[in-house]
Amino acid sequence: MSLLSFDQLFARADEARPCLPVAVAGGDDPTVIQALAETTRRGWTRPILCGPASRIEQVIASEEISAAAFEIIDSEHPAISAVELVRNGTARLLMKGQIATPDLMRAVLKSESGLRTGRTICQIVMMEIPKDDRRFLLADTGITIQPNIEQAIEIVEATASLAKSLGSEHPRIAIMAASEKVSDAMPETELAESINECLTNVCDFQVQGPLSFDLAYSSEAGQKKRLNGNAIGAADAMVFPNLLSANLTVKAIMYTADCRFGGLLTGAACPIVFMSRADDTITRIRSLALAISQTKG
Repeated sequence: MSLLSFDQLFARADEARPCLPVAVAGGDDPTVIQALAETTRRGWTRPILCGPASRIEQVIASEEISAAAFEIIDSEHPAISAVELVRNGTARLLMKGQIATPDLMRAVLKSESGLRTGRTICQIVMMEIPKDDRRFLLADTGITIQPNIEQAIEIVEATASLAKSLGSEHPRIAIMAASEKVSDAMPETELAESINECLTNVCDFQVQGPLSFDLAYSSEAGQKKRLNGNAIGAADAMVFPNLLSANLTVKAIMYTADCRFGGLLTGAACPIVFMSRADDTITRIRSLALAISQTKG
């Protein structure tokens, strides 16, 4: 069974109307405010915007949006303020707004006051390609620069868990590399082989690797190369060997393909709505729908 579509995630949130409190680190962002105005209208969210109050109020007014739906926390340190709202139970979700990733992650990762759980924190993007009726996850596209084998396995497990929550009973996870052949000249192929050996037959999802992108995406590529396997042409998720390859791949798709996407961070004490400051309003709404699907109760 394929992953739920964004349309299906929207329909679920529309039906549930969870009205989840969302703490935004850096609330003075037009697309964040537009997205939260829409999700609040639909009953998904209750936004709490952290940052310079005067600037936030100015942005809300410039967007001609009613300020009534927003709670504003005036803060010189919006990431710290937003994280504290999650820690004390005031907010159920954390959202990245007009703030640099290192500033947000410093607050999230603080040992005493952050949102650490002991698990590897990673960014997972859900990609939807309408023309092919394909949906798949990509990780880690934003946090861990060069995962070791333990971190890589935790990223695989987090990605598989997300895929299961989105409807794939036995997720097919492709461990990515530039080639499907293991070579000591390409360390990422050896990493993929090690992950495959560690997880095959000991988990409730299917792992295959190393696989190149064409093999993970296209069954035709598998046929031409005379290769088979559960993930070939049918990967529910692609886990990359490092941040460079994952980030380049996901942004290449985002900017050149007819696609829909949204993303979040897993591994923290709550789902974190986490995308680029360059992303548009609808991407933020999709990311919120994805994060809301991961909340319990």
